[in-house]
Amino acid sequence: MEVKITKDKNQTTAKLVGRLDTPSSIEVGKEIEALKADAAGTVVLDCSEMTYISSSGLRLFLGLRKEAAEKGGKVIVRGINNDIRSVFMMTGFLNLFQIED
Repeated sequence: MEVKITKDKNQTTAKLVGRLDTPSSIEVGKEIEALKADAAGTVVLDCSEMTYISSSGLRLFLGLRKEAAEKGGKVIVRGINNDIRSVFMMTGFLNLFQIED
């Protein structure tokens, strides 16, 4: 799993590439922790190149969303594929996040 973070004035984007499974979530968790510093603004999780998400990955997304809500920011999840969309639907995450295609 690779995470590429770019910052702009009002938005921080994290492009997630590969599988966000339990082993990779440990390393990605460090990147997500860094994103929490920008959670008062808009954080975009670009998942257009992410192929899988485990419950550990979902937990990371949820932690970032909680931090953003506490700071008055927002998290946008962009570009999820149909498999990940199904996981989001089954877990109720479609209702928790702003999803963009």
